[in-house]
Amino acid sequence: MKSWYHSWVAAIRIARRDAWRFKGRSFLVLAMIALPILGVSAADLTLRSADLSTEESLERKLGAADARVSDPGMGGTPIYQLPNGESNAPVGNFDNKPWPEGSTDVRKALPAGAKSLTDSTGAGKLHTAHGLLNTEIRELNSSDPMTKGIMVMDRGRLPLKADEVAATTHFLEASGLKVGSTLMARGLDLKYTIVGAYELPDALETDQVNALPGALLAPLNKALEAADLPGTEATTTFLVDVSDGFTWNMVKEVNTKGVMVVSRAVLLDPPADSEVPLYQTEGWGTYENSAAADAAALAVAATVIGLAMLEICLLAGPAFAVGARRSARQLGLVGANGGDRRHIRAIVLASGLVIGVAAAVVGTVLGVVLTLALQPVLEESFGKRFGSFDVRPLELLGIGLLAVLTGLMAAIVPAITSSRQTVLAALTGRRGVRRSSRVLPSIGLIAVALGATIAIYGSLMTDQFIVVAGGSAIAELGVVALTPALVGLFGRIGSILPLSPRLALRDAVRNRGRTAPAVAAVLAAVAGTVAIATYAASQDAQSRAAYTPQLPHGAVSVMLDEAGGRDVPAVRATVQKMLPIDVRADVDRISVGKTSCSMYDGGEGCGRYEVIVPRANECPLWVSDPAKPDEDPSEKFTLAERRKLNDDWRCKTDGRSGEILIGDAKLLKVLGIEDPAAEKALAAGQMVSFVKANVDKGGKVAIRLITDNKAADEAANLGKEAPGEIKSFTAHEVAGAPDAYGVGLIMTPEAVKTAGLATVPYGAYYSTDKLPSSEQRQRLDSELDKTGSNVSLNIEDGYTSENDIILLALTLFAGLVTIGAAGIATGLAQADAEADLKTLAAVGAPPRVRRTLSGFQCGVVAAMGVVLGSAAGVLPAIGLRLTERRQEMAFYERALDEGWGVGSMPHVPILVPWGTLAALLIAVPLGAALLAALVTRSRGSLSRRAAI
Repeated sequence: MKSWYHSWVAAIRIARRDAWRFKGRSFLVLAMIALPILGVSAADLTLRSADLSTEESLERKLGAADARVSDPGMGGTPIYQLPNGESNAPVGNFDNKPWPEGSTDVRKALPAGAKSLTDSTGAGKLHTAHGLLNTEIRELNSSDPMTKGIMVMDRGRLPLKADEVAATTHFLEASGLKVGSTLMARGLDLKYTIVGAYELPDALETDQVNALPGALLAPLNKALEAADLPGTEATTTFLVDVSDGFTWNMVKEVNTKGVMVVSRAVLLDPPADSEVPLYQTEGWGTYENSAAADAAALAVAATVIGLAMLEICLLAGPAFAVGARRSARQLGLVGANGGDRRHIRAIVLASGLVIGVAAAVVGTVLGVVLTLALQPVLEESFGKRFGSFDVRPLELLGIGLLAVLTGLMAAIVPAITSSRQTVLAALTGRRGVRRSSRVLPSIGLIAVALGATIAIYGSLMTDQFIVVAGGSAIAELGVVALTPALVGLFGRIGSILPLSPRLALRDAVRNRGRTAPAVAAVLAAVAGTVAIATYAASQDAQSRAAYTPQLPHGAVSVMLDEAGGRDVPAVRATVQKMLPIDVRADVDRISVGKTSCSMYDGGEGCGRYEVIVPRANECPLWVSDPAKPDEDPSEKFTLAERRKLNDDWRCKTDGRSGEILIGDAKLLKVLGIEDPAAEKALAAGQMVSFVKANVDKGGKVAIRLITDNKAADEAANLGKEAPGEIKSFTAHEVAGAPDAYGVGLIMTPEAVKTAGLATVPYGAYYSTDKLPSSEQRQRLDSELDKTGSNVSLNIEDGYTSENDIILLALTLFAGLVTIGAAGIATGLAQADAEADLKTLAAVGAPPRVRRTLSGFQCGVVAAMGVVLGSAAGVLPAIGLRLTERRQEMAFYERALDEGWGVGSMPHVPILVPWGTLAALLIAVPLGAALLAALVTRSRGSLSRRAAI
């Protein structure tokens, strides 16, 4: 035991001395191992710090209060709720009854002796230095101790008077205001002074101002109602403080009065599932990841970690191998002085141990420093503050041990190889004649065949992505094992090459111990890149085919659905002025009820219209029997009848009737619809329909005017028709059902006036001379923001791929790994073949040969790795796409059988990104060769002749 201990101490001392003597090689290996450790440790610290504890989360939501109580809007009907308060349901069955709704008095439901504090939130447009900004308005007495932790003051103080407000730092940055500025709301003459700036730790990018209860929201609503403008609907919750905490029994007691609670005590000590009434009702339950899903996720994580470690080992292994060869004489002396193979292996393994420990320490320390340095930036990026800096020593120790293990694994093969050398060969520097082993290529060939079989089976016979991914990983590892043999095959083309590339290829084939790992590392990186790039390009082609434009290419639309269209003329003129407009088509909308109501406003006095689709035009698969509203209409048909009905034009639509716009023939021109008959119909006062289902057999379109939204909703819940006046219009159906970009019907202003319908300005459509530039769009957005209105602006510039940047990033990543691995192999080759380079110089080779040879050595490694990696990377991508195609086809067939009306067959293309492959196959090896040639010195340094 003592001898074993002392031998390892000596081995570590020798390894530490060698690492210090050869600093360049040691730093290279240390950096390769430490960089992943730095990234993983920084990610661990960041995720742990960003993941708030229950106490920290409660402090931001509840402050110092015991609970937050709210009205779920069920009119006081008893409810069941989840312990975390995220969901609730009324007690009882409401399948055939109106769903409970309405407000309740929350204060009456609070326990006796409880102290409460109102927290109301609404929205309004506030005047800023630039114009108007839609801002969240909060009324909370933030100076009360119960609110501590909800708002964090940055500067100034909290509001103490009715004419004072505090604002978030993000609002002050966006508005151009500062502490001490005067603030006014649109439509309200009152002035408020900003006395402080604060931030919401969970929502740093929120534009919010805080006032005392009743100081801003109530006066603003009153002023807006007086101006016949839509008011702001405030949501009020209550912070509650009780003497002994808000227990689960108290929560259930409050639930009986129709009130919901988020309790500190309950979240810190949740009740058992058996004590939660909501879990006992039908259709509810606790949902957790299945064991299979957890196992699959674990398998994916293990695969990623394993491949990352393999990549590092493949890059670091040759460095240890060359280091062992450079220290062969020293290792031979150990053997000559009585050391056996165990001691030789221990010395080389100790090199991996020393570098691994150093990498673990350096990577972990840098990870901590990087996390602390980037935390403010990450918090701003995530939009929320992290919790306490959470350091898990065991996790960091595990990450560090991963570095040590990687270093040891990278040194295993060089250690075994070095220990097998005889003392004489080590002292003389002779390597002897070595034959390639046939075991590893055989194993690799078997792994390739097995992995490919599993991947093909997974893509054709199962729906499990993990099967395809697992088979592809096995096949890739098999190709890695085959790499030495494949490098030998590449050597056969050397006879047709000029001198420098022939020497480079011969050197790569002769020294497969350092060439094969570098090629395998490039192979692994390129294979992953090609797989992801092929999958992303295929998905991009699918998304491009499925893309639905909102307008013709280059067209613009602007809509404003508020305040009765009061600001629409100004918005129309602004767009006309700021963009290169060709044709402008103004549109209005039908207004039912108060003109100040928006289209979807359910407030008092507000109504809506709906297009009545004739029953004969409805898909039979979707039409239910009024006497049996709960019966699935598709069940009345056989499987063959359902498949046949899916080809019926009535079942190929999406069931929508489209929007009615009030406009003229200019709108047809902007939408790109060339139909002289439609223009004549508009001129004759007829309605134009782009949806076939809207028009009955008599050529009429009927619309229902609903003046009572609440009554209409109740009728819909009971399966009845909504009450309302019905108006009928003669319509022209545009043949061929062209794409009208969501517009279902067009009427002229004269036809609407004749029908006695009220209209309000809605917006405009524009065609442009050319697609607006980014600068023009920014200026337009700035001008529209100054109006203070919620303007909906749409500029159609066609499908925009989100994968272009991903493909570029993948190409750059693979290129960097390729150049790095090839550069490592080239540097090791130069260190290993210094004697050969001196021989070339001695026989008269010009200095440029050294530079040229270095470039070709790097290019050869890069080219071999890229070619093999490209071939290996296509397999998993094709397998995954075939699996997705099978899944979508299965869903499509099921939809046909069930009568869902899914339309056309799924389109799941497989597309190879030839641009990315070309960059990898041509640009990367060429760039690696040129870079290596540029950084290599033309002349080598003179050295003394080694003593024999």
